[in-house]
Amino acid sequence: MIQNEKVLNGKVAVITGAGRGIGKAIAIAYARAGASVVCAARTIVEIEAVVKEITSYGGKAIAIKTDVTCAESVNELFRQAAGRFEGIDIVVINAGGNYDRETVETSDIENWRKTMEVNLFGAYYCTQAAIPFLKQRGSGKIITIGSGLGHRGLAGGSAYACSKAGLWMLTRILAQELWQYGISVNELIPGPVLTTIDDNVNTPVKTVASIESEWTKKPGDVVPLALFMASQPDIGPTAQSFSLMRRDN
Repeated sequence: MIQNEKVLNGKVAVITGAGRGIGKAIAIAYARAGASVVCAARTIVEIEAVVKEITSYGGKAIAIKTDVTCAESVNELFRQAAGRFEGIDIVVINAGGNYDRETVETSDIENWRKTMEVNLFGAYYCTQAAIPFLKQRGSGKIITIGSGLGHRGLAGGSAYACSKAGLWMLTRILAQELWQYGISVNELIPGPVLTTIDDNVNTPVKTVASIESEWTKKPGDVVPLALFMASQPDIGPTAQSFSLMRRDN
């Protein structure tokens, strides 16, 4: 299986939101595939635990406390990552949140803004900071963790849906801007995953709750696709959306 192959040997991967859930699963998988992994998140205890797990079996990883809503914090993340491992090859934009689950009429302005800042502005800060280092490599991968809601929307979920729609458009624009430098930019849509979001432990992110046939996954179920996307050739797909959802409506 691809998880056991060193398909990322020699690569350096920066993963935001790496302390739990999907980000943690991807960080561990990338390290097992041979990458040096930079685990970034606000909660230092969580990412240090991930690093300890990776290094316990001989993998390479470091933890850098990062707030993706702060541009300077993000800039420092990539400066430290590139300095420690002499470059950056892969960036996984995974940090996110959903702080408002109300209708537009009843929504809380600050929670709506907070959702947008984490999911969209955080991605903007990360990609802007990462691009110079990826260009130095002459190739690279940016993987954004999107959502089906960013493609179809959902009543009562405007903040999250709009932020993920913006992320999808950012993904496509970045792909157009960076293809000439050998940098691909693609979106990974996990679908509903049993993980933690907004500190609601073990609450599935039911982005398609009305679809009975939809598959609620565990974080590890996202790993094969994340490895596939990170291990594509330099001239591989870009501006694409790869989904683990069973249906799109």
